[in-house]
Amino acid sequence: MAPNKPVLMADHYKTSYARNFDQQNLIDQTLMCIDQTKELKPINSDMKTTYSKSYDTKYLDPSASDYYRQYSAMNRTTLESMHEKYGFQRNPSHAARTALYTRYTPYEWVQNQIRFYNEADSNRHFSESLRKDTVRLMREADERVQDGQKETGRKLGERITDISFWRNEVASELERIIIENEKMQECRKTLNKAIQDLEGPLHIAQECLYNRESRKGTELVHDQTEQALLKEIETVLNCQKKLEQFTNKCIKQLQRGRAVQNELDMDIKNKEGALGIDTMCHQLNNFSRGLQYYSGIEKYDPSITEAESWAEASNSTVKKSQNERATSCQLRSDIETMINAVAQEMWNAWSNTNNALARRSAEMLEAKSKLLIHLYKIQQEIFNIEKNLELMRKAIADKSAALKVAHTRLEARTHRPQLELCKDYAQLRMISEVETINSMIHDMHIKVQQSEAQHQQLLRTRANLETDLKAKVDALFVDREKCMGMRRSYPITATVVY
Repeated sequence: MAPNKPVLMADHYKTSYARNFDQQNLIDQTLMCIDQTKELKPINSDMKTTYSKSYDTKYLDPSASDYYRQYSAMNRTTLESMHEKYGFQRNPSHAARTALYTRYTPYEWVQNQIRFYNEADSNRHFSESLRKDTVRLMREADERVQDGQKETGRKLGERITDISFWRNEVASELERIIIENEKMQECRKTLNKAIQDLEGPLHIAQECLYNRESRKGTELVHDQTEQALLKEIETVLNCQKKLEQFTNKCIKQLQRGRAVQNELDMDIKNKEGALGIDTMCHQLNNFSRGLQYYSGIEKYDPSITEAESWAEASNSTVKKSQNERATSCQLRSDIETMINAVAQEMWNAWSNTNNALARRSAEMLEAKSKLLIHLYKIQQEIFNIEKNLELMRKAIADKSAALKVAHTRLEARTHRPQLELCKDYAQLRMISEVETINSMIHDMHIKVQQSEAQHQQLLRTRANLETDLKAKVDALFVDREKCMGMRRSYPITATVVY
């Protein structure tokens, strides 16, 4: 219907005002302006139209459309001049056209009245039914409230009995776990004392190793004594580690025991609080003081457990405490066994180290005696080789006179005249004699060098023997005096006995 409305209005304008040419031209200009803006709005009117739909020229009648489009070339100046000339600023047809679309039809009016009648009948019938249901509901509510209060009182009494039973069970278990935690605390103190007592043997073994580091030369040997000391240190550290592990277990067990103790304590407090509240609730009636409304309290559900899970939780707490007590008792037994085993290991390691030190001291005493014997022999050999060197040097000096005689003879024979310069047997013998003397002197020089080298080697050997002897004396002092003296003064028996 909407696209046809502009067509009807265009036809109305064209048939009503066709008699007056000037007015017709004015209407045509107005419609042309509407066609350009594509909106039907009142011109300079105080009323606002309720029909603001835009129209396209394609919804107009074809003949009317052709008629209106012939004026599309007119400019805006001509339209404004015609407005001023004819006063076409207010058009009453726009208000009439607007009122046409704000009215109801008779059919709609009848339907509205029928709707009101039906609504009144339905509300009246519903009100009668509601009154009957209300009376029945009030009687039923009185009966159900009385039955509910009786059943609630009976359930509260059963609940009070259950709470009292579990409170007594938890209180008995709490006393047992407190005693067990005190025993575990004493066991922890014993463990700490055992760990502290191991610091003495560990310090002595480390001090012995430190003192043995002061040995010099070849005495810095990884002997059985050092192995025994390292083994002793390893044993002490392992024992400390084992005891510390048991200490950690003891601490964790104490934490678990105290946690269970705290759970039992909190459980008792919670049960006593709940018992007091339930007792008070069991005694309440319709005539009690302090009764109040709490809006929405029935929708608020702070419950954490059900009745079965509540009893299971209390039973689980008691069983957990029993398990922790059994674990604590077993742990105390294991700790006592471990302390005795540690004491035995420490005593064995201590004895092995002392025996190794004694054996090493005996070996060094024997080596010292042998070194003194070899040092005496080396000293005697040095004296002999020095004496031999003096004899060899004197022998070389004695051969120099014979060599001079041979050289003088050969030089004198070089002055013989002419054919007398004969290479006779005498000449050959003198040459051979010089060569023999030079060879002997050369050999004797080599022997002298070898003897001097050997003399230096003997001196170095003597120095080495003296150095080694001094090192052995120092090592013997360290092992026999420092280490053994310190280990004899420490009462290991007082440490390992518990």
